Amino acid sequence: MSASFVHALVCHPATPDSRVRAISVSVQREADGGLSLIYRLDGDPSALRIPDGATALPPERLWAYTCFELFVATDGQLPYREFNFSPGGQWIRFDFGDYRQRIASPPGPAPQLALRQPSRCLELSVRLPAEHLPEGDLCLGLTAVVEHADGSHRYWALRHPSGQPDFHHREGFALALKVPKT
Repeated sequence: MSASFVHALVCHPATPDSRVRAISVSVQREADGGLSLIYRLDGDPSALRIPDGATALPPERLWAYTCFELFVATDGQLPYREFNFSPGGQWIRFDFGDYRQRIASPPGPAPQLALRQPSRCLELSVRLPAEHLPEGDLCLGLTAVVEHADGSHRYWALRHPSGQPDFHHREGFALALKVPKT
């Protein structure tokens, strides 16, 4: 197992967030090639719309609600994957051949999702099997969409490219993860 590191996300400057103090993501590459992530949102949950397990959301639109996301690519390659993980337990994977050009996504095993809600906090643990990840060293984009109680959205990422929020932009794939040494 490789070491786990915590990465702080930043809110996009065009949409400051007074309801969320911080969002961080702990990332660990497992010896089997899978990923373990823990998304932690610190803030006022009563001021946010947090999906629950009792309400099925449209899978293709999980990103339109409070959702934690992961973008995965290999360095120097155009194809990439997007994963959306809902606090309500739903998830979806999108594959892209190039910037925002969707292609078919082959099936794979479901990731393990577990939600905890300590006081004024929300933690979503994700265990993503290796079958969902490309081989080799990875470039990751760590992101979150936060829906406020009034229906407005805030956009958090490890790095934002200039301009409007755009999680698909390669400048946002700011975390390099090496293949674990055995």
